[in-house]
Amino acid sequence: MIDLNCDLGEGFPADAALMPLISSANIACGYHAGDRVTMRSTIALALEHRVAIGAHPGFDDKANFGRLPIALSPDQIYQLVLEQLTLIAAIAREEGATLNHVKPHGALYNRAAQTPEWAQAIAKAVHDFDANLILFGLSGSHSIRAAKYLGLSTANEVFADRSYQADGSLTPRHQGGALIQDTQLCIAQVTQMIEQGSVTTTTGQNIPLQADTICLHGDGMHAISFAQAIRHALEAKKIVIQAPRRNKD
Repeated sequence: MIDLNCDLGEGFPADAALMPLISSANIACGYHAGDRVTMRSTIALALEHRVAIGAHPGFDDKANFGRLPIALSPDQIYQLVLEQLTLIAAIAREEGATLNHVKPHGALYNRAAQTPEWAQAIAKAVHDFDANLILFGLSGSHSIRAAKYLGLSTANEVFADRSYQADGSLTPRHQGGALIQDTQLCIAQVTQMIEQGSVTTTTGQNIPLQADTICLHGDGMHAISFAQAIRHALEAKKIVIQAPRRNKD
């Protein structure tokens, strides 16, 4: 069994086509992208297709789509995440939905994966808001360790459309080869991560990693075709695509 997640509600046109192909949706909370209208419509779309609904909090920086780091204290990070969870959870309740998970966005996600203090601040915000939520984080990173320390359920996340460095981090977007553009390469990477528990890095090394959920970016040029190809490949191997489920209240 594997989860297939996608970052949605960010203002890109593929959301409606992607939603039937995935099992978890990470919905932008209005800070790095989106607003109350897009949150509401994306939640409604997820409910229609029985897709697990997650919060996708990021930096308050729409100009840079939340992909540039901002110097914040752990307390500020805590408040940043808590504010966004509060906002999207209220809209979800109005739509008759419940949040299932939290996945930080962009630079917030990457910095937390590498920095214990940031990971701890995010995990504490999630835990204090709702300890039954699942925290999605980069596989084997500080994000996962911090969440587990607080007793949160976690999902080790791997990426279908991004390349990896030798330390298990994602190749920065400004570097060549950061984005996977070829469908067969995408499928090969996904298959390797699920079946072998490893990924081939940009330097040709195979490094171990745990794959609980596969991310596909909704803003990617090949988002729809990649999602279709991934789903077809997994179903052909009789691998069940299913979202992890939050603990009951």
